[in-house]
Amino acid sequence: MFDWLRKWYTNKFSDPQVVALFLMLLLGFFSIYWLSGMLAPVLVSIAFAYLLEWPVSRLCRMGVSRSFSTSVVVLGFMGVLILALMWVVPLAWYQGRNLLRDLPQMIELGRTYLLELPELLPGMVSEEQILLMMHTVDERVMAFGRDMLSLSLASIVDLVALLIYLVLVPVMVFFMLKDKAQLTTGLIQFLPNERQLITQVWHEMNVQIMNYIRGKMLEILIVGVCSYAVFSLFGLNYALLLGMLVGLSVLIPYIGAAVVTLPVALVGLFQWGFSPEFGYLMLAYGIIQALDGNVLVPLLFSEVVDLNPVYIIIAVLFFGGLFGFWGIFFAIPLASLVKATANAWSTRLRPVDQVETT
Repeated sequence: MFDWLRKWYTNKFSDPQVVALFLMLLLGFFSIYWLSGMLAPVLVSIAFAYLLEWPVSRLCRMGVSRSFSTSVVVLGFMGVLILALMWVVPLAWYQGRNLLRDLPQMIELGRTYLLELPELLPGMVSEEQILLMMHTVDERVMAFGRDMLSLSLASIVDLVALLIYLVLVPVMVFFMLKDKAQLTTGLIQFLPNERQLITQVWHEMNVQIMNYIRGKMLEILIVGVCSYAVFSLFGLNYALLLGMLVGLSVLIPYIGAAVVTLPVALVGLFQWGFSPEFGYLMLAYGIIQALDGNVLVPLLFSEVVDLNPVYIIIAVLFFGGLFGFWGIFFAIPLASLVKATANAWSTRLRPVDQVETT
């Protein structure tokens, strides 16, 4: 037993570069796991820096200095973001307030439809099952109300944290972009001398993360705007709020689309009932989801997502459980990192294995 373990360890970890890569991954994993709360502004800044690196690098290739390019891109991005939020946030807040006002009526309508199911589906659904389901929903709603109350009591602390983010994040993004070369050189000094394998994995992941963040932001924007336009065209209540939810649902591959379907269907059902308008709405919504999954995602992530959907869902559940929102957001790049590390590791060790077999 111990001889087999020692042989496996000697075979897999005899290369110093493999050991260095393994230790770097462990250090990064435990640093984010234990210090995720403290590192949250840094992670936000890194995500925005990756997003804005593409326009900054394009301006630099045109002969513009990196400092001026960074200033123009960061100020322009902040200006567009502030203008968008000044329009979106008040309207979304107003629609959210109306939704909370209409929520009791929607719940009561849902009760009415559920109580009719035993008559529509005799032998398949019993009245006891419906009552148990309604009791569970009531408990969930009460728990949600308690959570919202506790959230409102802590809103002052959250407001202070938000103000800190609004100051720190733009500053860090600016200097991450402006001093990219100096920061990279400084980080390299902390790496071990045997770092060819680390460099190989890093170069592959650096391109994938940049493409992923840029593609994900574009996907959120396109899906959200198209959903809002379709919902407004149908005259659906809370069109902006639901469009934002549909856009943000793409952050969670496969699972998000299934979850966000419920509020869209409930609002449409409350507004029109089982009518042709409701059917047309769900048909249009299904077309949006189909185009997103079969056209937009392959177009935006053709060079990033080379993973089986089962692996992606497992990565979302695993990394989301470990790191929360950022684990969900970076689930695909993290899964790609695991795959890239395994490929580099196997490639590095293949000559040794071939020698042993011969």
